[in-house]
Amino acid sequence: MDFSRTETWIFDLDNTLYPPEAALFAQIEARMTAHVSRVLGVAAAEADRLRMQYWRDYGTTLAGLMAEHSLDPHEYLLDVHDIDFSVLDPDPELAAAISALPGRKIVHTNADRAYAERVLAELGLPVFEAIYGIEEVDFQPKPDPRAYDAVIAAHGFDPARAAMFEDDPRNLAVPATLGMRTILVGAGRHGPDLLDARQKLGDHVQFRTDDLTGFLRSLV
Repeated sequence: MDFSRTETWIFDLDNTLYPPEAALFAQIEARMTAHVSRVLGVAAAEADRLRMQYWRDYGTTLAGLMAEHSLDPHEYLLDVHDIDFSVLDPDPELAAAISALPGRKIVHTNADRAYAERVLAELGLPVFEAIYGIEEVDFQPKPDPRAYDAVIAAHGFDPARAAMFEDDPRNLAVPATLGMRTILVGAGRHGPDLLDARQKLGDHVQFRTDDLTGFLRSLV
């Protein structure tokens, strides 16, 4: 593994910087379904179906709700992120591994900055110089190419000298075309058996790890 030219390290947040076993996103998904049910006036089963459909079609449930129903993103983000963060524990070993990386470290998440800051605080990861949430990219979520372009423009880095860590293989396709090193953390957003045809792992996933801390240590 040659990461010697890498000078910018980009990390997704949910299920990337903490393990899926924390089930933080399960709380968020439940609140997403409840929010969709309430604002669209549909039953919970239909709301859950729409939540997943919009995630598949638009990259995030929020993007689908904005496109299809002109939903207010700010109210949505406040609601779905009103969760119990105590399930997260500080991870000093991961903090040390990220800190040891040479160059700049940033977070690029489809969540909002306030939520990301709370998660990073709970994890004890004050190691990033910038956080780019959905508001910072004009509500264009990964894997939309505009999301990556906005982060690259705002932070001013060369994508050919960057690496991106993600739990959703879809979100690594654009970075790969831009010349980034791409690393899938975990089995894939909903596990390998539930990946549809558009999400099958391909050449755009260059590396895969179930141990982010160990992987980062091997690079230093």
